[in-house]
Amino acid sequence: MPSPLGSSIRIAAWNAERCKYDRATRRLMEAVGADVTLLSEMDVGMARSGNRHTVHDLAEPLQQGFAFAVEFVELGLGDSREMRWHAGQSNTLSLHGNAIMSRSRLSDVFVVPLDEGGTWFCNSDADQRRLGGRMAIAARITSAPYPLWVVSLHLESRSTRQTRALQIQRLLAALRTEIGDAPAVIGGDLNTDAFPTGPAALREACEDPRDFEPLFNEMAEAGFSWSSCNDGRATQRTRPDGTPSPPFNRLDWLFARGVEVTGCRTWSAVDTEGTAISDHELISVDIKLV
Repeated sequence: MPSPLGSSIRIAAWNAERCKYDRATRRLMEAVGADVTLLSEMDVGMARSGNRHTVHDLAEPLQQGFAFAVEFVELGLGDSREMRWHAGQSNTLSLHGNAIMSRSRLSDVFVVPLDEGGTWFCNSDADQRRLGGRMAIAARITSAPYPLWVVSLHLESRSTRQTRALQIQRLLAALRTEIGDAPAVIGGDLNTDAFPTGPAALREACEDPRDFEPLFNEMAEAGFSWSSCNDGRATQRTRPDGTPSPPFNRLDWLFARGVEVTGCRTWSAVDTEGTAISDHELISVDIKLV
């Protein structure tokens, strides 16, 4: 059953990188205590994640509902590492995508394609062929005291600053049509790799990132702010296999429009032993509702 919302809510965003570590991921979600989580890179029927419906398996024990949308149909077992690790296994459904998980009911769900597709089929390494393209999934939080929309976003990793800005233009054009200028929170993996690295330089760049990533100009013109939603920390993390290696950047962001932000945080995506469960950290923002 959907739960009523209080006077404030926490909205998290996380690239869970296949969501392979079910129990550790659930413990992280419990620690964060998010009312809404914007998820990307979630598997459904992939051998690399146990052929599970990872969104359902995460949401059900937390007594939350979800909306899931397919980003790619995978034509293999994954990247070169996953091809080695899962050799001889088979996918059951081969789906990979983005989701919104919420303890409050979601309504009016829609999907926004962000690119022309084909990048991971026509121009891909031979060991990771996939059909589809980057996308965003949006929904309205039904029990909020005013129309409040949330959007889970994933921009292309094989991209430039200019193509990322173009994807954001497509998202914002769709949002203008579907929700107008209603209050909204957008979050996810933007693959913003143009910032200087090193904690001090990165934090300074994140205070006004428009000179580094043009997509922030697009967001500002649409009324979305980021300064109170992000703490300027890097959101990349080394996986158990030693990749990726530092220096790290801030790839993951939250944006807010028409709401009062009261706090933000970057959470370490690790298990109880401190081992990474994704190559991305989780980020969150607190929103005052009444």
